[in-house]
Amino acid sequence: MPDDQTLQALVMEELEWEPSFDAAHIGVAAKDGVVTLSGHVDSYAAKAAAERAASRVRGVKAIAEEIEVRLPEDHKHSDTEIAERALRILGWDVEVPADRIQVKVEHGVVALTGDVEYYFQKASAEADVRRLGGVRGVVNLIRVGPGPAPASDPATVREKIASALRRNAEVEATHIAIGVDGRRVRLSGTVRTWGERQMAEAAARSAPGVLEVDNEITVRP
Repeated sequence: MPDDQTLQALVMEELEWEPSFDAAHIGVAAKDGVVTLSGHVDSYAAKAAAERAASRVRGVKAIAEEIEVRLPEDHKHSDTEIAERALRILGWDVEVPADRIQVKVEHGVVALTGDVEYYFQKASAEADVRRLGGVRGVVNLIRVGPGPAPASDPATVREKIASALRRNAEVEATHIAIGVDGRRVRLSGTVRTWGERQMAEAAARSAPGVLEVDNEITVRP
């Protein structure tokens, strides 16, 4: 595992390498594998992208995200405009049951509420509004389930999740154990990066019938 100074440098290099945002105003600190991101960016999408970039670096065990969104004057929008655009983009997304999601915007922070059947629908709704200009933050309070009963037995659900992990080139699936108890999945084992841990959880949450995921995977670079 890299020491604190080396890990700090590696994360800074990854942030500078990422083309989707300007890393000039992002600060990085590292201690015992925990990376703290600070400073400011000009959009919520850039804030999320910075966190994803840091999570890809081997040696990162956890991320403390303290980046502030500072919108340029020409990127600022009224809360009413943001709410209207959020409703439109949710309506365009075929994965999202937009008629079951409510949107509230206050000072640029979007709050999502409502009920959906699957976690991927909740995640898709949040991803949609993250991309909107003028958004300073997203609070996702959408409730998941219960939807239709799972059509598969635990062994089939486990194999579907395992197959999804094996297809992902960025996840070392051989060291991940999957337990299934009804609609609940438990992940354990080890991965190399914090990003792999997040991707493994996302794969499990996307399986049909899964409502809860207990992610007990340990990051061991």
